[in-house]
Amino acid sequence: MAQGSFHRYRRNMPVADMNVVPLVDVMLVLLVIFIVTAPLLTHSVKIDLPKASSSVNVTKPEHIELGIRENGEVFWNGEVVTVDLLGPRFAAEAVREPQPELHIRADRHLHYEKVAQVMALAAKGGLLRIGFVSHPAE
Repeated sequence: MAQGSFHRYRRNMPVADMNVVPLVDVMLVLLVIFIVTAPLLTHSVKIDLPKASSSVNVTKPEHIELGIRENGEVFWNGEVVTVDLLGPRFAAEAVREPQPELHIRADRHLHYEKVAQVMALAAKGGLLRIGFVSHPAE
């Protein structure tokens, strides 16, 4: 909107109005595009699907609880075993289907070397899923 005056001696002041016509044109074009394309996005074939109820079949794999005390005692699911018997036991458990998980519970004051030996025996025996059990921090 141009502001003009019929006075000859008056200085021309800058126009401070913003021209919004191009903005309105762009917005109208975008609105038309969305109106035209919206029905195309929701187009689908209506199919009457059969109804069936099923419960989730959750099977938890068996696990081996292996405890190691600070003095070196090893427990297989609560039963005391020697380190020499662990290799054959790991090999026997590795061939089962599904393969059980090995949960290692080690004393916090136990040297890591002992835990590493047990883990190496389990890996040599063929057990693939080995995990540590710990208590959460309080």
